[in-house]
Order: sequence, then C-alpha cells, then structure tokens
Amino acid sequence: MDVLVQWAQLILALLILVGLHEAGHMLSAKFFGMRVEKFSIGFSPTIWSFKKNDTEYALGAIPFGGFVKISGMIDESLDMESIKAEPQPWEFRSKPAWQRLIVMLGGIIVNVITGVVIFIMITYFNGQHVVPMTEVNKYGIVAYEMGKEIGLQTGDKILKVNGKPISLFSDAVGMDILLEDGAYYTIDRNGKLMDIKIPANFVDKLAKNSRKKDRQMFIDYAVPFKVDSVITGTGAFRGGLKKGDKIIDIAASKITYFHELQNVLKTHKDKFVAVKVDRDGTIEDLQVKIDKDGKIGFMPKITLKDSIVYSSFGSSMVTGTKEAFSLVFFQAKAFGKIFSGEIDARNSVGSVFSIAGQYPSTWNWPAFWLMTGMLSMVLAFMNLLPIPALDGGHVMFLSWEIISGKKPSDKFLETAQKIGMILLLSLMVFALTNDIMNFEWVKALFGITD
Repeated sequence: MDVLVQWAQLILALLILVGLHEAGHMLSAKFFGMRVEKFSIGFSPTIWSFKKNDTEYALGAIPFGGFVKISGMIDESLDMESIKAEPQPWEFRSKPAWQRLIVMLGGIIVNVITGVVIFIMITYFNGQHVVPMTEVNKYGIVAYEMGKEIGLQTGDKILKVNGKPISLFSDAVGMDILLEDGAYYTIDRNGKLMDIKIPANFVDKLAKNSRKKDRQMFIDYAVPFKVDSVITGTGAFRGGLKKGDKIIDIAASKITYFHELQNVLKTHKDKFVAVKVDRDGTIEDLQVKIDKDGKIGFMPKITLKDSIVYSSFGSSMVTGTKEAFSLVFFQAKAFGKIFSGEIDARNSVGSVFSIAGQYPSTWNWPAFWLMTGMLSMVLAFMNLLPIPALDGGHVMFLSWEIISGKKPSDKFLETAQKIGMILLLSLMVFALTNDIMNFEWVKALFGITD
C-alpha cells in the first residue's frame, strides 16, 4: 500500500508538470501563429482525446512524459515527409529563429516558474523549520554510520563550516557545503577544537546510501524529550506511561536523548522491557511491550528549542526563489562531479522507481508539493541540457542559427535528432537497469552486497 501511495503521488506530479511543460510549448507556438497538431500528456496508447480547431488534445496511458506536435518541426516523431513539402506560413520552420527559440524555451520557462511558485508558497504557508546551532550545541550532534566514517562523533559541537561560523543546523548539512571542494567542519570535542575534512567522494557515498531501504542522515542533532501523548492500545498505554513522563532508563540503558531510546527499542523488538520514568520528580518502574516495529506507542515532546519561522509574502518570494534556483545550481555541480569521476553515476542516476521512492509513503500534501517543486526544477535543468531530442538541443541549434545567420540543414537536424534519441534511450535503459539492480530481491538473487 505504501508503494501505491508513492506511485500515485509521482503520477499526479508528472501529470501536472508534464502538462504545464507541454502547455508552455503549445501556447508560445500558437502565440506566434504556428499550427499545433497534437498536445499529449502521456504516451500512447491514447485513452482519451478530443479535437478543437486544428489541435488534438490527448491523454496517454503511459504517464511518464508527453509531447506537442508542431507543424513543420523536426522532433521525436521524425516526420520527414511533411518537411519535404514547400514551407507554409503556419509551420515552425517558417518562423524567425528568435520565435522558434522562445517556443523551445517555453516548456523550460514554465517548469522554472512552477518550481519557483511552489517553493514560494511552501515558504509562505508552511514557514521554515529553524534549529539554531546555539541550541544544537547545548547537547551536541548525533553521528550516524556515515558521519563516523569521516571522523565525527556523537556529542561533537559544530562551530564552523569551511572556516565560516554557522547559525542554523541546516547550514551544516546543506548540499552547497558537501559539494564544495576541500570542505571541512570545525568542531568542539570535549573542549578541544579540531577540523574534520569532508572527503571528495562523500556525496557519492550519500547518494548510494539514499538508495537503501533503511537510509538515514549522516548526522542529526541530539534531542532531549518527554512523553507528550500516549497512543491508546499500545505497549506504552498498557504499561502505564503517561503524558509528562521523562524516560530515564529502558532495558537497563540510560536514556537522555531520543536517538538513544530509538537505538534501544530497535534491539528489543517484540519484547517486554523494564522502563524507569521520572514522573514529577518521582521515579516510577514500568513494564512496557515493544512492538515488532521497535515502537512502544507514544508521541514525544521535544524540549530542544526549535521553531517554525513565518515570513511576509515579499520575503517568501526571495527565499523561495533562492531555494528553487539553488537546486539547479546543486544539480549542475553534481553533474560536473559525475563527469569528473568524483560521483559514480550508478549511485546518482535513477529512473521513475528512484523518484517514486523519494515521495512519502503516506499522502502528505506539504511533502508532495515540496517534492513536486524540486522535480519541476530538475526537469527544467535536464531539458536544458544541449542534447539533441531534448529542448536544450533545439535551443543549441537555434542559438547557433541566430549568432551565425546560418540555419542547419534538415538532414543534419534529422541525424542529430536520431543521435539524441539513441543517447536518451541509452540513458533511460541505464537508469532503469540501475534501479532494478538495487531492488532487494535482485540483490539477493545475484548475491550483490552494498
């Protein structure tokens, strides 16, 4: 059921983003008097369509893409017969190069606008979760497996990143930090200052880790807590846990922070354990059943002072726009590291299976829109790549035509389109195969280990 919810969210996001992208091409083409023969969200077989004026509007059964067929344009349909005829005033090829360029940029521009608007709305309505480093450094960080690999330890206090003081925890874990060359943390470990270098291949390892079912961050902040509410019918409810209790010991393990509780619960699944709680200054001994998922059934109240900061609409526009375009910057930087060999493409390139896995397993509208906004910006970036068969390929040739005054021949464009389609199909096969080989049952079948 969780997987179905993830796929439903992905399909809805693609229907929205592909529809808007193709509408950007169609509307700009019609604005310049070009005839649009077909507008399709999804690929064949067609499950629904209607025709209005010269354009057929269709919904395809395969939702992972779409297309607009513009008269007189050499596209993925490779309809060369119509190109052999005398150019007509309503055709793409008859229009000035600058108009054709705007048409090809239309879809990318709409995806950028969509992504920016989503990020602005999220910032304005949901606010920003702010965790000050001054608060984090009262208790120190939690270093998980990958954090420990680079030399961090639970309890460390992060003071600077790349020599610059930071004010928020998000500043310590942002991709802009991790993708920098020669990145390092300055930490306080039991009163001693030291620098911890971030290896050049660390982002590659994080990407590989993100494919695991039990993926986790490399660091987090330690969280002191109390019991906020107890879920009826759970082990905590039957064991007598109450609102306001502070768990201080469980299964003979001292508990101060929430991550310590989680670690103990994971090692005692489906068992009864002794629990000591501080209840208004009195120590109470309880017996609590941990379920098979490693939970006892209560909601924690975090006593660390984090907050949700809301901004004016004007400030949200600035912040949301900055966050949206930072994704494009990080994507470009990551591509550069893939080509330089610092990041293994097998860890970073994925198909729709990987994308679906990034959506939450329960329907959550804020999370849905956040992922969809990110996907919109990534689609804009990918479509702008100068690969024939992508919008960026057309933009590249049209830019050359505008600068040089020479239009590439139809034969050249046809050949370039075929090469681009081969490259894209090869990339799709690689991404799909890469995802399939990361399925747990495939790993087990072929004896693949991480």
